[in-house]
Amino acid sequence: MPPGASSPPDQDLLKRQAAERAVDLVEPGMVVGLGGGTTALFAVRRLAALFRQGTLRDIVAVPCSERVAAAARDLGLPLVTLEERPAIDLTIDGADEVDPRLRLIKGGGGALLREKIVAQASTREVIVVDESKLSDRLGTHHGLPLEVTPFGWRTHLPFLEALGLTPTLRTDAAGRPVETDQGDYLLDCATAPLERPEALAAELEGRAGIVEHGLFIGLATDLIVAGPSGVEHRAA
Repeated sequence: MPPGASSPPDQDLLKRQAAERAVDLVEPGMVVGLGGGTTALFAVRRLAALFRQGTLRDIVAVPCSERVAAAARDLGLPLVTLEERPAIDLTIDGADEVDPRLRLIKGGGGALLREKIVAQASTREVIVVDESKLSDRLGTHHGLPLEVTPFGWRTHLPFLEALGLTPTLRTDAAGRPVETDQGDYLLDCATAPLERPEALAAELEGRAGIVEHGLFIGLATDLIVAGPSGVEHRAA
């Protein structure tokens, strides 16, 4: 499925079921991180309903995208910034691909930088997926997104190709570069299944102008997976 495309209705149902299970882990008074995509929107709706009912008193949320922030405001969910509350109790987020060690590829929705900052600030990072996102090796079913500065973005292409990646600039329907909430560009990198994701992450982190990569390693503490047979909760 191309980045930014809508999920099939049955996949949306599974994501909603998994997101609502994740919300069960939220307790009154918590600071809750919210990912940047559709999974977080499902969580927002459930959190806001429980907040209005008084079940989850005194919770506040830190959203990773302007889209999710707008939805939370519309539903009356109190928001704070990381500057106001830099320690997050629990974050609910999705993923594009998950391996058995709970290493992730994220960034299909374009909020990978903010999502990684929030994940690093979280005591508990709860990843919510439907079972189609599971794979034995990262890169099997999904490419690797990168967030890059607009300045000099083309200079990264030979570097990435030398690492075995095939980068493509993410564009909108009019052919214009898609910009993140930070004003950066996105490169979607096709790849073979990754043998050593940690080594690739280190190579990417050493390149000036690559703001962030979509490999989330050592950050997920919980995985909630929904499938036709039900919802399963796994801990790291």
